[in-house]
Amino acid sequence: MALQKTVCRVASPGWLRKAIGLARKITTGALCRVGPSFRTSEEPILRKASVMIDGLGGVDHVVVLVRDLDRARDTWAALGFTLSPRGVHSAHRGTGNHTIMLGPDYLELVGILSPTEHNAPSRALLERREGIERAGLRARDVEVAAADLRRRGIAITGPQDFSRPVDLPGDGTGEARFRTIQWPFDCAPAGMRIFAVQHLTPELVWLPALQQHANTARRLLCLEVLAHDPAKAAAELSELIGMPDVVEQDGGYRIQPAPDRAAIVYLDRASARQRYPEAWLEPFTEEGGLAVTFEVGDLDAAAQETGGMVLDPAGRVGVPPNRTSGVILNFVI
Repeated sequence: MALQKTVCRVASPGWLRKAIGLARKITTGALCRVGPSFRTSEEPILRKASVMIDGLGGVDHVVVLVRDLDRARDTWAALGFTLSPRGVHSAHRGTGNHTIMLGPDYLELVGILSPTEHNAPSRALLERREGIERAGLRARDVEVAAADLRRRGIAITGPQDFSRPVDLPGDGTGEARFRTIQWPFDCAPAGMRIFAVQHLTPELVWLPALQQHANTARRLLCLEVLAHDPAKAAAELSELIGMPDVVEQDGGYRIQPAPDRAAIVYLDRASARQRYPEAWLEPFTEEGGLAVTFEVGDLDAAAQETGGMVLDPAGRVGVPPNRTSGVILNFVI
């Protein structure tokens, strides 16, 4: 089935196509491995990073859009995740959330509580499907990052301040505060939007009790995005965030905004078929977020808690999208 195509108006990827023509294919290793040890001397660097954007870091969290927050909470809890109590965002946003807090990052389930102008794009997506909507990058200083992005000609929205109440252990309450910037809506490579967030009160978000999961999940390793033209989508993201190299590997185009954070991988349907059963891919009729990979402490525990199936000889455990609010999940050690 042909993917519906999205377009981001950034610099032409002609340089990338030329590099791809000269690069050698890499057939070893895992697309979603992270850390400094990932790169080998044989991996073709398709784009050498330009000067990094001031104040911007790696992947902070992934946003999964759901139609029913209560049902999604129960669905993900049944997979062995510990979820935060429901959070309620501002009236302007009209959304609520549950978070799955990990070590350095997290996954956020977001649902619409009341229709607003702000959440109109999310409501439009939910009319078609649930699933990955956005990737949030960590901002050390959103003011500095926004200024740098504007100097590069990117029409950033924000910074915007918002907060949500937090239930604390011992019946206490707090207010988690954030500052965000948003890339333009038409600059969403392969249909996945991006934004950046600065945590003003991280101690109210990364609560130790919420970071313990029966499936032993520790952190996000990889976010996979289905793309009509994965090389072009990777080029667009590289231009928009201005920091990473693009590496071609195993049919995917991989960007890692920070060495100790999750990678973002763009792949086409042919490459996705090499990783997942065809039936798992049938719901994905348009470009956009496809899968999330978690690092776990105990792969047997992950398999038992999730009821997932082993997908490759390395023991990768997978869970299909009909059990996860429209997202393929992978668990690796």
